[in-house]
Amino acid sequence: MEGIKNLSIVVPAYKQQKTIKRDIKVLKKVLKRIGIPYEIIVVVDGRLDKTYERASRMRSKTVRVLGYRENKGKGYAVQYGASKTRGDVIGFIDSGMDIDPNGISMLLHHMVWYDADIIVGSKLHPVSQVHYPLQRRILSWGYRRIIRLFFGLTVRDTQAGLKLFKRKVVNDVFPRLLVKTFAFDIEVLSVAHRLGYSRIFDAPIKLNFDPLNTSLTSRKVLKQVYYMFRDTVAVFYRLKIIRYYDKKLKYYKKL
Repeated sequence: MEGIKNLSIVVPAYKQQKTIKRDIKVLKKVLKRIGIPYEIIVVVDGRLDKTYERASRMRSKTVRVLGYRENKGKGYAVQYGASKTRGDVIGFIDSGMDIDPNGISMLLHHMVWYDADIIVGSKLHPVSQVHYPLQRRILSWGYRRIIRLFFGLTVRDTQAGLKLFKRKVVNDVFPRLLVKTFAFDIEVLSVAHRLGYSRIFDAPIKLNFDPLNTSLTSRKVLKQVYYMFRDTVAVFYRLKIIRYYDKKLKYYKKL
């Protein structure tokens, strides 16, 4: 694909022992078909089951498996994996593959077409194919209203687990990030926009939500909503009030 020399895809994985080998196989097949030199960085976010052991069996020239013992959150896993990448375009896709990885090709085309800094997979794109529970649709609708009010981002869906970034965005933005769990996506997009990376566009995805990939009860969902709102307010405070992210990069620690 013109203009893209190497592609790195980070796969954050938490308690995915049942699907991780399948996920890696499917992703390798998709990326090989795209035809760009690639690497897959699997980051096991806490060795709480056999995800790390099973993923490690899939190591190859194009697949690296990283991990640590304590669960630290998806945001941390993505940042940690991104810090180990070599590609000039870096992306991440959630393990479990609720989002069809074939959509990566479409995101790459959008990145070239728009000369984008960031391409965001979007459930709300007009041609996206989405099977998503009503409860999550309602929560997403409410969260989108908050995001638009707080940050003024033009992309309609900030939370889908498939995004691509140019290398310069990762190098400049990721070391500044503080959110390790629930509001990572909105932090990375809002900070990137703040630093002048305004060429952020959405692209269609195919999503088939599998309830077996999550063990969330109604109580846990409400707890997540609380923490996401708390973290989102914290990002707003750092971004708009104290302007924490505007500091020179030398003040930030690398993972």
